Amino acid sequence: MQCRKFGNTDLVVSEVGFGAWAIGGGAMIGSTPIGWGEADDSISAKAIQVSIDAGINFFDTADIYGLGHSEELLGKTIGKNSKMIIATKVGNVSKNEKFTSDYSKNHIIEACDKSLHRLQRDTIDYYQLHSARLQHLQQGECIEAMQVLLQQGKIRYWGLSLNTFNPSPEADYLMDNGIGHGFQLVLNILNQRSLELVKRASAKGYGIIARMPLQFGLLTGKFDNKASFANNDHRKNRLTEEIIHESGRALEPVWALCEKYNCTKTELALSYVLSYQEVTVVIPGIRTAAQASQDTGGLFKLKTEDRLMIEELGKASLIEIMEMIERQG
Repeated sequence: MQCRKFGNTDLVVSEVGFGAWAIGGGAMIGSTPIGWGEADDSISAKAIQVSIDAGINFFDTADIYGLGHSEELLGKTIGKNSKMIIATKVGNVSKNEKFTSDYSKNHIIEACDKSLHRLQRDTIDYYQLHSARLQHLQQGECIEAMQVLLQQGKIRYWGLSLNTFNPSPEADYLMDNGIGHGFQLVLNILNQRSLELVKRASAKGYGIIARMPLQFGLLTGKFDNKASFANNDHRKNRLTEEIIHESGRALEPVWALCEKYNCTKTELALSYVLSYQEVTVVIPGIRTAAQASQDTGGLFKLKTEDRLMIEELGKASLIEIMEMIERQG
């Protein structure tokens, strides 16, 4: 496993990290699924150990994942292992059986203490505002809270987990004001909207976490038009039959590269994201030991001409697919 330096911080992280959303289980807020269906903690714990054995040292979670269960599980398994770097997030909350947000200073400071308790840590390595929007940043309370937590030593670094479809306004605000240490954003073969931002942010010394490299599994090739998801799996409302069918058709030129590189679709998708040296770490969601092995093995150096071909598709035929995905939310 190769490692990369996280922006201007002293964090050195494995280029593949552990996305810990799914291990939170099939939590619901009212009738809204916020997880990936049921999860078995023993299977999740084994996936964590196999990931460590493969060289992963970076784990990304959030206090909303499983309504705290993802953090609790990481606390039990790696919380006391100082070699493991843990990033978590704050701001998305459940109130009165509704999914909403709270970026107030008081909430963030209190939530940090609760996350530290669940994670069994004295300090969070990297703390992220979870999808805070421009108005929240301009109001200033969330930024003030992060500065307080830094001064108290409860967090080492902080940043922003950006909006999936329009990440630039919030990132620009932090960069223009010279605050924060990194960004988490979506970057994959289908969703290339953050490419220009990735390069600008890296040049300014921000670490880059690339999430959703497999686009909820669309880029693994394991789904067909008859794929179905449990009611407590958020993909039930996102991966429609039309999206699965049309993305498969549009991605045919990309998947032709699998024969050239003798690789799986998953390996190609992850290698594409890591072909950008500006990306510090890519965080596929990992639920099982098998996924841990699949996501850390078989990575390769993508040739420049093939990366550029994928970028050209991102400006052409893949735009329609992204518009469909955005409409689904």
